[in-house]
Amino acid sequence: MTQAATPRADVKDLALATEGQQRIEWSAQDMPVLRLIRDRFQKEQPLKGKRLAACLHVTSETANLMLTLKAGGADITLCASNPLSTQDDVAAALVANHGIPTYAIKGEDGETYYRHINAVLDTAPHITMDDGADLVATLHKTRTDLIANIIGGSEETTTGVIRLRSMAADGALRYPIIAVNDADTKHLFDNRFGTGQSTLDGITRATNILWAGKRVVVCGYGWCGRGIASRARGMGSQVVVVEVDPIAALEAAMEGFQVLPLSQAAGIGDVFITVTGCINVLDRHHFKAMKNGAILANSGHFNVEINLDGLAEDAISRRQVKPFVEEFTMPSGKRIFALGEGRLINLAAAEGHPASVMDMSFADQALAAEYLVQQAANLTPGVYMLPRDLDREVGRLKLASMGINIDTLTAEQKHYLESWESGT
Repeated sequence: MTQAATPRADVKDLALATEGQQRIEWSAQDMPVLRLIRDRFQKEQPLKGKRLAACLHVTSETANLMLTLKAGGADITLCASNPLSTQDDVAAALVANHGIPTYAIKGEDGETYYRHINAVLDTAPHITMDDGADLVATLHKTRTDLIANIIGGSEETTTGVIRLRSMAADGALRYPIIAVNDADTKHLFDNRFGTGQSTLDGITRATNILWAGKRVVVCGYGWCGRGIASRARGMGSQVVVVEVDPIAALEAAMEGFQVLPLSQAAGIGDVFITVTGCINVLDRHHFKAMKNGAILANSGHFNVEINLDGLAEDAISRRQVKPFVEEFTMPSGKRIFALGEGRLINLAAAEGHPASVMDMSFADQALAAEYLVQQAANLTPGVYMLPRDLDREVGRLKLASMGINIDTLTAEQKHYLESWESGT
């Protein structure tokens, strides 16, 4: 049964707010960059008068971003970007303690998910902040009357950026969006170190497997795949990388990973992890080749990378054996275990990325919102990079928070690098 603090909220239980507030405060201590931005926003109010619609994973880290945007003057409304990623206590705290309208319930069905997206869009936002581009896609499909109000948006994840670039290539994207995912202080750290650690964390919490000695098949060697492969190897696993891109495959091979086609890897893997952003990466012919006890997990944004419908159709029985663990028994008698309904396992079964890495990603988001307000008149529809100077500023602030100092170029060195005349 859901409760609502106001007609503009839908959360599981407002009584969870105290626990959620404690969780938000715990994360805040590891988010010093966002705290510095919040302090400045409080004074300068760069977002004052702007309605901001956010469709993000509703976690304690996201809550700290929402508080930063609110401190900057934004009128925020938040919904979940994945049915299983919501921390219900955090959602309750945002509504009860901070007056931020929030639409998010862990385990919500598809109908509720899109009802929540539309509730956020009902606010007629000026800025969108998306994770996976469902908010933007809904705007462009069924809520086109609202697009005239929008000055710009930002996108948090690789999958969303892929969708947005496809929209832009088709001429369908009708306002400017900053690909926050492509900022160096996002994808080099959040995707690699955050996804790498939190994916193994989610699988471990769901299964309690011993990683040492396991053969782990990582499907996709982008920044997320790099992080997962590295962390699995660090836990003692034998890692196999599956790729379709020759450059990525070559890099994996030179990093010392075994690189195989999935048709060959299917028969030897103990744990399969998909991070490709593509559909049916693990498919019915792969399931037939898998060993008894194979574990399937996904850390790509959408639950399409594992063909669970095909697995269910081929299985003779299906049952829940643990939270977030389903057992599929095949006609041969072997069992295959699928985790978290094929959704983001790091958020379905664990808590997502550590706050210290989300500190940079959400600092990027906050600065992107400010930049959109400042530059709205100069941007045409399309996908943009976060300006390099903002990206580097986040990196500088993060280093300072860690007590790390770096060198700066001398005047002579700057001149040398800017000159073409000096040679041997």
